[in-house]
Amino acid sequence: MSKSKQKLKVIPLGGLQEIGKNTYVFEYGDDIIVVDCGLAFPEDEMLGIDLVIPDISYLMKNKEKIRGIVLTHGHEDHIGAVPYFLRDINVPVYGTRLTLGLLKYKLEEHGLLSVTKLVDVEAGETVKMGDFKVEFIRSTHSIADSLSIALHTPVGVVVHTSDFKIDYTPIQGKPMDLTRFAELGKKGVLLLMSDSTNADRPGYTLSERSVGETFDEIFVNAKSRILVASFASNVHRIQQVINAAYKFGRKVSVVGRSMVNVVSVATELGYLNVPEGTMVDIDMIDNYPPERMVILTTGSQGEPMAALSRMAASEHKKVEIEPGDLVIISASPIPGNEKPIIKVINDLFKKGADVIYEKLADVHVSGHACQEELKIIHNLVSPKFFMPVHGEYRHLKQHANLVRKLGMPNDNIFMMENGSVLELGPDSAKINGSVSSGRVLVDGLGVGDVGSIVLRDRKLLSQDGLIVVVITTEKESGQIIAGPDIISRGFVYVRESEDLIENAREVIKKALAKCEDKSKNDWPAKKGLIKNELRTYLFEKTKRKPMILPIIMEI
Repeated sequence: MSKSKQKLKVIPLGGLQEIGKNTYVFEYGDDIIVVDCGLAFPEDEMLGIDLVIPDISYLMKNKEKIRGIVLTHGHEDHIGAVPYFLRDINVPVYGTRLTLGLLKYKLEEHGLLSVTKLVDVEAGETVKMGDFKVEFIRSTHSIADSLSIALHTPVGVVVHTSDFKIDYTPIQGKPMDLTRFAELGKKGVLLLMSDSTNADRPGYTLSERSVGETFDEIFVNAKSRILVASFASNVHRIQQVINAAYKFGRKVSVVGRSMVNVVSVATELGYLNVPEGTMVDIDMIDNYPPERMVILTTGSQGEPMAALSRMAASEHKKVEIEPGDLVIISASPIPGNEKPIIKVINDLFKKGADVIYEKLADVHVSGHACQEELKIIHNLVSPKFFMPVHGEYRHLKQHANLVRKLGMPNDNIFMMENGSVLELGPDSAKINGSVSSGRVLVDGLGVGDVGSIVLRDRKLLSQDGLIVVVITTEKESGQIIAGPDIISRGFVYVRESEDLIENAREVIKKALAKCEDKSKNDWPAKKGLIKNELRTYLFEKTKRKPMILPIIMEI
């Protein structure tokens, strides 16, 4: 196909109809660039799963075309899957200093730091990558060094806002570069891909500085130790906690592995300004009176292994919650995390702590744009075509409705799914097919080895338990020598259900007797019959369906 007739393909592999896993592929001819490669956290039914990452099998098939990964900012849902990507596809990674600083910790853990090319970029720069020119635009979000992307392609310009809000008074650096968005809009933008997380919220998102004012009000009146739980990556929030502590003569200590890592990286790179003598090691906190201490901690989402959750459960080695402690949870729940957060709050109250959370005070503001900010960006960019990204289906739908009210024709708005392919020409856009996409589950060191069948088994085990049937037979005759022995785990306690277990043994013996006409060595048939007969009997008696595992041994 001649260059003039080639189409730009935009392929989301994550981030649509979900929160997290943001991964966007741009392909033109023999060139592919990947914008972000994030993870998602497991849903309730994903028992035992640690992380969820995107399926990159399409990229594996086209790895020779990939010119690099471009990272917009350092949040887990945008950089968390990069190490898993780089294990299979070694390409340069482009990002700002803080984003790459946070990524380095991950690459080091995975043994990839020495073999990965990391390229520092700044807002205002343009990098040529094959037929693409990637322009980095200054943005504002809930983490420093955030970028939006203008992708200059042979068929036109694509603007990808990534996560943003319009904050005119950011904690650090300059406001979002709205002028550049307007300049691009005047020249003509083919496609706008814009953050939809708060598309259902009217008005504007408050500036991050408003949280600092709330912290000042809380700190000035506090007479006890203060603990602040926040997202570790929210460097601006951490800065405001440090500012308030310094202002009111308090020392700050940091707990939680990710919080310690982020504070270390951000301080080293100059994104955190920590007055000398403000920070103290967690082992030294008992040397200071409680009214002079602030503890920064992870656990704002109620994660069971995070520092705050362990403190609430009296399981933390260094910090014990004392009556009178003031705990500030400076974050809003990620959808699905409401129950664990409520549990932590309840446990903290039971220990005698006072807890301030979002419903009680303005201790958190979102990092995402509300409706009026989304309108501003859309009107500045004035794209021909529009794709809402980053959000559940309801968010994408509300964003599409918003843009429709601004005058964009319905045919020019593309509500996409992960894996769908949007093909763009200079004046055309259409969804044309799909590629392999989905969720790859990470469990411990296993990546992708836990699938739907294993999850189904785990769910069954968690709901109705396990029955193991052990039978020993004589090899020649097939006669039962020992058993059937029944082992129950998570189903019934054998000693308290002796009648049920004894009757189950008789059911198994009768099932085996039915097999006498068949080959005595037809073990699959015997096991299948045992499972079916026993399952029917147990359901009839208990209305439960435990997993049944027959083991037949020959001697």
